[in-house]
Order: sequence, then structure tokens, then C-alpha cells
Amino acid sequence: MAFTKEIMGSSLIHRSPQWLLSSSSNSSNSKPPLFHFLQMRNENTTSNVRLITKASAAAFPFAPVTQDLLNKAPSTSTTPSLRANKEKPVQFKVRAVVTVRNKIKEDFQETVVKHFDAIADSMIGRCIFLELISTDIDPKTKGPKKSKEAVVKDWSKKSNVKAERVTYTAEFIVDSNFGDPGAITVTNNHQREFFLETITIEGFATGPLHFPCNSWVQPTTSHNPQKRVFFSNKPYLPRDTPVGLRVMREKELKNLRGDGKGVRKLSDRIYDFDTYNDLGNPDRGVDFSRPTLGGSQQYPYPRRCRTGRSPTDTDLRAESRVEKPHPIYVPRDEQFEESKQNTFFIKRLKAVLHNLIPRLKASLSINNHDFNDFSDVDGLFSKGLLIKSSLKDQSSVFNKIPLPELVTKIQESSQGLLKFDTPMIISKDKFAWLRDDEFARQAIAGINPVNIERLKVFPPVSKLDSRIYGIQESALKEEHILGPLDGMTVEQAIEENKLFIIDYHDLYYPFLEGINSVDGRKSYATRTIFYLTPLGTLKPIAIELSVPGSKRVVTPPVDATTNWMWQLAKAHVCANDSGVHQLVNHYLRTHACMEPFILAAHRQLSEMHPIFKLLDPHMRYTLEINGIARQNLIHADGVIESCFTPGRYCMEISCAAYKNLWRFDKEGLPADLLHRGVAIQDPSQPNGIKLLIQDYPYATDGLLIWSAIQNWVRTYVNHYYHGHDGHLVCNDKELQAWYSESINVGHADLSHESWWPPLSNNEDLVSILTTLIWTASAQHAALNFGQYPYGGYVPNRPPLMRKLIPEEGDAEYRDFMANPQKYFLNSLPSLLQATKYMAVVDTLSTHSPDEEYLGERQQPSIWSGDAEIVEAFYAFSGEMRRIEKEIERRNSDPALRNRYGAGVLPYELLAPTSQPGVTCRGVPNSVST
Repeated sequence: MAFTKEIMGSSLIHRSPQWLLSSSSNSSNSKPPLFHFLQMRNENTTSNVRLITKASAAAFPFAPVTQDLLNKAPSTSTTPSLRANKEKPVQFKVRAVVTVRNKIKEDFQETVVKHFDAIADSMIGRCIFLELISTDIDPKTKGPKKSKEAVVKDWSKKSNVKAERVTYTAEFIVDSNFGDPGAITVTNNHQREFFLETITIEGFATGPLHFPCNSWVQPTTSHNPQKRVFFSNKPYLPRDTPVGLRVMREKELKNLRGDGKGVRKLSDRIYDFDTYNDLGNPDRGVDFSRPTLGGSQQYPYPRRCRTGRSPTDTDLRAESRVEKPHPIYVPRDEQFEESKQNTFFIKRLKAVLHNLIPRLKASLSINNHDFNDFSDVDGLFSKGLLIKSSLKDQSSVFNKIPLPELVTKIQESSQGLLKFDTPMIISKDKFAWLRDDEFARQAIAGINPVNIERLKVFPPVSKLDSRIYGIQESALKEEHILGPLDGMTVEQAIEENKLFIIDYHDLYYPFLEGINSVDGRKSYATRTIFYLTPLGTLKPIAIELSVPGSKRVVTPPVDATTNWMWQLAKAHVCANDSGVHQLVNHYLRTHACMEPFILAAHRQLSEMHPIFKLLDPHMRYTLEINGIARQNLIHADGVIESCFTPGRYCMEISCAAYKNLWRFDKEGLPADLLHRGVAIQDPSQPNGIKLLIQDYPYATDGLLIWSAIQNWVRTYVNHYYHGHDGHLVCNDKELQAWYSESINVGHADLSHESWWPPLSNNEDLVSILTTLIWTASAQHAALNFGQYPYGGYVPNRPPLMRKLIPEEGDAEYRDFMANPQKYFLNSLPSLLQATKYMAVVDTLSTHSPDEEYLGERQQPSIWSGDAEIVEAFYAFSGEMRRIEKEIERRNSDPALRNRYGAGVLPYELLAPTSQPGVTCRGVPNSVST
């Protein structure tokens, strides 16, 4: 605690110069120079006026005041009487230290405007103003007590400074009865916005006051000329808000909500809700029309950030699109920050979508090459892909693509050579992906380890409506799976928790007729049965493949022909798995379902609210990346539709999962494991559960992180909501409004469900917040950062299949028998589809250099003005480091075969930290890729 208090300013007295504490005279009647600048807490009493002497110094902490600040302060020849002070309070000078983050790169227009701003500032010298707002009410105006405006100095002199961060100062003269500053207003009279990072106020007796801003300040010449307000880092529940800040707190929230009207401008800070009505572009033709997701019983979906664009000409229900490279609206502070570090990801993605993929299409679409031999696939990593172009200077294509991990070699000639990095899955063992044990291992330690369930009933039973889809009886029989069960019956194996299943039948089956009617798109609805061996590993023992009117079961091979049949069946399972991973577990559960909670947090929770301060790092960039996804990835004919088997039905599958499968109360890790039956309740175990697959890397590592998050959140919540009867939680109007709006507006289509957790006491709040932080951080990381390491080698996880498995008598059966390898590879994505997919998932798997990982946050020692909470946060950070070491230990344990062995990839997707680039590890705070 001592360290934290020192950082927070409460122990600064012990490191202040001695001359600040007393005069040079030894007389007990002499008064120290600082006396004239002390704040008087209550002008009507004398008991609160204290002299700072050597004897009382330790009991009276205050901020260090620089010598020049004291020298400039108003002087008085004699100490004023208390009666005089009541009439005319003593004035003293305080200083603001303002940190502004410069733009790294400016276009010509920005440079010109910046130059004019500097000229205006040098001539007038009064362009950026600050104003302190007290926590007290002004007895004269009955409104917030305000200081006189202060001018930010030397703006023009520092206009050409190239540093990323530049500090400025401003000086205020305030009365001794001003009270504590609780807010600062900023007026920008320039023509150009600037990014305000922090403001620190020195000179008040209570110590330095910190205002973490991290926001763009728009010029008053814009359409919104209001002053910007920033609150100090001291958190307040609504009921505890100082009287001087109450009106401002409510007004700021009202500004952030907007009025729900008009087209949003890129400079706006308005957070509002809308449906996904901008994925299609019906003006381009019927093939580009897509249903609105959200707002209907047929297509329920979470809400997204409202942009307010005009409707399309063809369909008034569809919002017109903003096409790349033009930016899509998100509130200004949600946009990716402009710096060397945090532009890394966005530039990579734009480069892939705007430069690389069009060149691939131009080069390959005429002759849409297939992979005919495994050497063709290997050549993408060893030789590279030749990209033809009519451009005179082929290298200019690559100059626009800042992809150091993806583009490892470029031949500057008339031809461009694109060479992909070798994915981790084949870096240790080129043929690992072919083995059944690796196929099964990835079900619990790969990129999508969240769909495996304990098999409770055999044969599996469909929940589809038989009136619509007919009676769906499984083709699986006991004889299909008896052989590998080590002498057990199927019933015994189920009772002993030895059988597990990945069941995609009900999710895919309703869409199969539409998918399979498209040329080059072929899919089954799959079920895969696994047996848990005595070694603790899984073994796939049967795969059921269903299409309307036909079901078949494929079992492990016994000869050459059945070996290739088995490989094709596993590829179709992986294609199903890739679709569910991307459309359901990744985008829906972490990206889309988090967005309503983020929008509601900005609309209903003041930045002063302790829960907003807790959630803040876990909301970073999510609105921006979701906007980019709608614009470039999940829209009609976008990358997802192009590269995944369901094609135009991709987002409808995501909708179906939201409607039938998603439940907020099952999104927490322990609840999810119990729900899937891969764990049972056991009060003697940590988290109260026992895993039925002991070596389940995602679950075992995830439970460590879940516990750490839960303990941190519980400490935090109980600190601010004293007592456990729920009174404070129930009566926190901002908190209740946030949760209510998240459900009733953000998740309106499911708001009627009875499974929504209540918010009635501390433990309810702990559970809800832990689930949100887990989802934004660890859950997203486990599903995201292995996409290229596992999926970059397309045969391991094909996102798309183009052929069904031939049966005797089929026209394609002869081709299959003649060259099964070619038939297998021709069933996978084409060269164009594969390379588009590889380029995008490489980008999505990349950590930027400025990544903020779990247990880290901006301004770690001043993000909160509460020393005890800062200390608790450092303890949470320490726990993350301990977990990382434990994961390293597990990955070197020979007994854990699902994460250790010859050629086996260690499981590091939940290792908290990472280096920049594609590393297959690291848990960022938020959903930002």
C-alpha cells in the first residue's frame, strides 16, 4: 500500500523539500511560505485551517509545488485574519500539466491547418483554454464552482515538435475556498482536433490531481461547439457524486446518448443502437441483398452501433453502405488511435483488403487454379505465389502492403512473388494434421475448443422441428462405435463419461439445400463421436454426414480407399467447425454480443462510475473492429462469404445460433463447461467443478484466468458496494440503467428470456462483470490468435469444401479412385479462395506492438484515484504473471499429451502476454481483432 499511496500522491510529503514545510526561522510563531496558499475547507470555521510545520507535516500530505510556482504566487505582507478571509479568500496559483499525443503522419490539409493554428496561437496566444470545476457548489450561482479560464502556453512554439507526446502547461489562480477540482473543461479554438492524453494539476494541498482523458478534442468551429469536460480519476457512485459535479455528470451522459437522429459524422461522440441492416447492397442487384439481422423473430441478433446513413434506393429498410476505403462511423474515441504502434493492425487489414486481394483476383480469377498436389500447397510457403499484373511496376503493389510477417519475400521484377510464413501446425511435423490423434487434440487444444460435449444419449437426437425438416433420426448405430471402446458397451462408455461429441447437425441442416445448390459449395451437417482413451487423449471413432434425403456414417479406415474417405469426412467436419468457429463462437459470441454492453456502458455509466473504470480497457477498439467487419468481412460477397462454405447464408447461421444456442448465463467458463457436460460440480475443486477430460488445455488454463478475473472483480465490487445485502447495487441508478439497456435494447430480441441473470446484489454484479471481462479478453484470445497458426495450412482446417464424398455409382467416383489425392485437394478451397483466406486470418492473428494485455492498462498507477484499488490491480497483474509461468510448466509436462509430445504444439493461446506479430499466444484486454 505504501508504494501505491506514494504514486497516488498521498505520501508526497515525505519526499518534498524541507523548505516547503517550514520557514528558515526557528521561531514557533513563524509561518511557512506555503501557508498563504493552503486551501480552507470551510470558510465559516477556524478548525480546518492548519499550519504546516515540522511537527504536523507527516499528518498533512500535499502536492509538491515547484519553486517558480511559488515565486509567481500573489504575495501578502501580513497574514490575513480569518474574518478577512471570509470576505476575501486567499488566492493561490496552481498549474496544469497537459499531455497531448501528436499525430505521426499528417496529410497535406492537416499540415496546412496545423500551420495556421500555430500562427493564430502565436499572434493571439489564446486558443486552448482550460477551466477547473470544483466538487463544491458556488453559493452565488447555485451551480458548479468554476475557476477563471487559463490559457495553455507555448502551443505555437511546440507545433513542430516531432515527439509522439508533447507536454504543455497552464496556470490558474484559485481561491482558498475553491474546494477540490473534480472536472476540467477544455475549449479548442483551433481549426484542428487534437488528442488529449492526460492533465495533471499541481498545487492543491490534497496532492496532485490526475485527469486521464484519452480523447479527441474537437474544435469549437465544428457542429458541436460545446466545451469538452473531463472528470478526475476519483470514482464516485451516482449517490456519492459531489454536488458540484452532479449536473455535469448527467449532462455528459446525455450528450453521449444523442437524440437518435441524423447521419453521424466521424467527429461525433454519439453512442446509439441499430440493427444489422447494412450488410447487403440491394442497389447492386438481388444477389447482393441480405436480410436485416435483429428486430425480427426470424432473424434475431444483437444490436450494433448506429450510423444513421440514408436508406438504399432499392430497399428503404436497408441502410446505404460506406464502401472501402472510406471509414465507417464509430464514435471518435473508439477509432483506432493514430500512432506507429496501434496503426499496425488497421494498416495491415486495409492493405490486404484493398491491395492484395484485388491483385489476387486479377491474377487468378481467370484461371481459378486448384491445388492438384500437396507440393502446390507447400509452395505457398517455400517458393511463393506468382502474382501477375498489368502494372508496369509490380513492386508498387507490395509497397502498399506493410505485412512483414505475411510477405517474407518479394522479387522486384516484372512478376511479384508472395510468400507466406509457414503456419505453426506444420512447422514441427509436416504431417501431424493427417493423424487422428491430432484431429481430436485440436477439438480441445486448437482454435475452436468450445464445441465438444459429453455424449449423454446414443444415438444423438435432433431438436429440429420435424414439421419443417422431417423426422431426423441419426444414422449412427452401436456397431459403428463398439470396436474402439476397449470391451465396454456403448451404455457403459456413456455412464463412465468416455464418449464425447461435436454436433453440428442442427445448426447446418436447415441451410444445406441452399448451400449445396451453389456451384462450388458443398456441405454436410456433421456429427463426430470421440472416445476418451486411458491415456487421456481423444480418438475419433465415427463421423455422421447428413444432407437432405441422405445420411451416412464413416468410420476409421481399414484400407487405402477407406483411408481417403475418412480424410474427406474429417475435412468436412473441419469445414463445419471453421464456419461455427468464425460465425458463432468468434464473431457472434465475442464481437457482436459484447457490443450492446459497450454501447450501453457509454450511454448509462458516467466515466466517474467505478464500474465504467473497471470495464474501460475491456471495451477498447471493439466498436471499430466490428464496424470494419461489417464493411469488409461479413457483408454480401465479403471475405467471409467468399471463403466459407455457407456463402450467402453465413450470417443467417450466426443468427440461428443466437436464437437457439446463445445464453448469457452460460457464457462464463465454469457455466459453459457444465452446460456442455465436460465438467461436473464438485465443491472440493477450485471453481466448484471437476473436468471429465483432465488434460483439456483450453479448460484448465482458462479456469486459472477465470478465477483471477473473478477474484479481482470481487475485490473491486466489494470495495465500492459496501455490505452484501444488495441495497447499493439495487439503488445504483446508472448501474441498473446500463444492465437494463444492454438487455432490453442491445439484446432486445432475446430480452424476454428467463435466463438473464438478475442484478440484485454484489455477487450478481461480480458474476456479470466477470463474464464480460472473460469474454472480451481470454475467450476472444483463445478463439482468435490461433487462426493463422492452425488455419494458415488450409488442408488442416479448410474453411470451405467444394465436393461431397463420392459413392460408388457417382460420376466422380472414378476420378476419386484414379487420383484420390487430387480429388481431396480439389474438394478444398481453390488457390484464390485459400490465399484470400490465409491473408486475412494472418492479419486477424497478429498482435500490434501496443497491445494491452490482461493485467495491463494505460496509466496503470493513476487510472483510478483510489490507492487500495490500484494496489489490488497490481496484485491481479502479479497473478497473470504467475499463471503464465504455470502454463509454461504445463507445456513441458510429458504426462499432458494434449500439449506436449513429438511435434505437438504447446497450448499457449491463453498465455497472458505475447510479442508483436503472429505468435499463437497472448490475451489482450479487449476484442480488437
